Formats: sequence, C-alpha cells, structure tokens
Amino acid sequence: MIRTFLLTIVVLYSCFTTVPSGAAPVQADELIDQIHWFGQAAVRIDAPNAIVCIDPYNISTPFKADVILITHKHEDHYSPEDIAKVKSDDTVFAAPEDVAADLKKNHQNKVVEVAPGSSITVKSIPIKAVPAYNAVKTKFHPRKNNWVGYIITVGGVDVYHSGDTERIPEMKTFKCDIALLPLGQTYTMNSVEEAADAARDVQAKYVIPIHYGLYEGTKEDAVKFHKLLKDEINVILKRRE
Repeated sequence: MIRTFLLTIVVLYSCFTTVPSGAAPVQADELIDQIHWFGQAAVRIDAPNAIVCIDPYNISTPFKADVILITHKHEDHYSPEDIAKVKSDDTVFAAPEDVAADLKKNHQNKVVEVAPGSSITVKSIPIKAVPAYNAVKTKFHPRKNNWVGYIITVGGVDVYHSGDTERIPEMKTFKCDIALLPLGQTYTMNSVEEAADAARDVQAKYVIPIHYGLYEGTKEDAVKFHKLLKDEINVILKRRE
C-alpha cells in the first residue's frame, strides 16, 4: 500500500516537471535558425508546435501566426495593416492595455491583456510579459504606460524580446538563452555599449540585435555590438526578410 502510494507521487511529480505537453524540447542553437527578423522589432519564431509573431511590421510575404504579441502602441510595432497579413481566425493575441482595448474591437475573445509580470500559455508555449521603458528618454516609452517585452519559452529555451526599452534594472532579475535587443539609439538604447551591457544583464547565450537600420541605428552599430561581445556571447546578425 505504501509502495503504491509513493509510486503514485513519483508519477504525478514527473507529469508536472516535464516540458509542457505538445512542446517538443529544442536546443538554443537550433532555435536560432527558426527566428526570422523583418526589420524594426518584427520577429517570427517558428516553434515546433506554433508560429509566434512579435510586432509584425513591413511584412512582404503573408503567413499565418498562431500567436501575435504586441509590445506597445507605436505604429512600427502595432500595425493593423501588417497584423492582417499574418493573422488567421484562430490567432491568439497578447498586448498591453491600450493595444488590447483596440484589438478587442475586432478580435474580441482572442485577445489577452498583459502587463509587466503577466504570464500566459498559448499552444503549450509559456509567455511572460516583462517591463520595457525608457529611463532617460522617458517621453518615448514612459514606464507608466506599462508597455512590455516578452520571454517566450520554446521547448525549454527562453527567448527574450525586449520591446522598445533602454537598459533597465529589471533586466538583472531574469535570464534567457536568446535575447533580441534593440540597437537604435534615438528611441531605445542610449549607446551600443548599453545594449551590450543589457545582453550581459540577462545572461544571454545568444543575442540577435534588432531595431536598427531603418529609422535609427546602422549596420556599423551591429558590427560594433558584435565586437563588444566577442568571446562572451554569441552574436547572430540576421538579415531582414
């Protein structure tokens, strides 16, 4: 009787300590190849069981996303025109309060409102909203707006999409395997060096620079970023798709 009871506990424990059902384990270096950058902060992650799209913008070839995550309301992050190119009738949205209120006009029950600290799971993919704001250039992304970045866990690999942010203290409170960080120095980071420090703060194993080469930041900044983190963190320079 006691033996049977202990065996039951072991079985139940194993059920709650594995990768979520339907989420096949992956390696960070494999997932890197499944991350696509469209310019600015627009990114698609081809997870084994779902397609996740963050801040779709400048999408030239339509596709169907299972999950669309919006970081904030600026038009190069919340673009209804580009959302229309990647959504389906079954797409689930997550967005901060001001964007969620707008999305609900057309998508109703498929919209989840998030704020820093919120956690949701969609298609067996855990997603956590984290703070994203300007500490210096506060007029662009004030902390009071409760705009967000996201940590998306794909098969046990944590992918951090920072949204539009400077290096902020909260970055030292979590870690990730892959970080997507902005290099633009007008609206986001104050320098390329600051972006490199942010990558160190989150203890990233890989980092993909984003949010440069269109309205702010240059290819040269990406090369400098790569050099600053040489021998510390694997920097992956993606071509815009």
